[in-house]
Amino acid sequence: MKTNHPIRRFVLASAATVSGIVLLLALKPATDPAAASAQAGAASQQSAGQGSPQGGTAQQSAAGTVLGDVVRTEYGPVQVQLTMSGGRITKADAVQAPAGGTSDQKTELAVPKLNQEAVAAGSADIDSVSGATYTSEGYKKSLQSALDKAKAAGGAAGSAGSSGSSGAASTAPAAQARVVTGTVSDTQYGPVQVRVTLSGKKITKAEAVQAPKGGTSDQKTALAVPKLNQQAVAAGSADIDSVSGATYTSEGYKKSLQSALDKAGV
Repeated sequence: MKTNHPIRRFVLASAATVSGIVLLLALKPATDPAAASAQAGAASQQSAGQGSPQGGTAQQSAAGTVLGDVVRTEYGPVQVQLTMSGGRITKADAVQAPAGGTSDQKTELAVPKLNQEAVAAGSADIDSVSGATYTSEGYKKSLQSALDKAKAAGGAAGSAGSSGSSGAASTAPAAQARVVTGTVSDTQYGPVQVRVTLSGKKITKAEAVQAPKGGTSDQKTALAVPKLNQQAVAAGSADIDSVSGATYTSEGYKKSLQSALDKAGV
């Protein structure tokens, strides 16, 4: 029997070792598990980032006040003012309604019910109040015009918000115009009520939505109110002069104007 030479055994052992190393290298995964895990995590983060668009949360509509058209009825004008939030009516007010004689009682009876119905229904599809048909019909028409204005304003805002280049810096919005109606100030010759339009804290428009009328009051109102409106815009406050010959109307105007400014926080 031949005895294996020590060198031969060494050569064979070396060859076996090399073969084993080659085999292990062949079986080793092409990608390091730690690196693969890191890559998977990065891909997951990138995917999550792409799934959430910039500014993804929808902006809620800010609360605003909308004034309906003046509707002339057989017994006097009717005008509705709405407070809206997110496209929903949160408050309804009749800033003008028939007054004088039996109209006072009918208005006092009908208007609160109509206001409640407008908020509950969220539309102009409301019932007329028995005994105040003309006021009810005028209310519904003015209410519908206010809703139409609110809808149009919402559409314009949405269109403006969706325009522009992607990723461009957004420009700061201009001060939103607000319409605020003061409380009714009763005078010796009739009620006076002022409505102001504000941009920021500046009065841009002033109107008397109610003023004394009938007989000589018509002439005094026609003379005094335009001057008072101009003074209110120019002064930016209720610190304005009374118009000669229309003292009561002027005082009532200033009181209602001040209440509107107080409501607006000016």
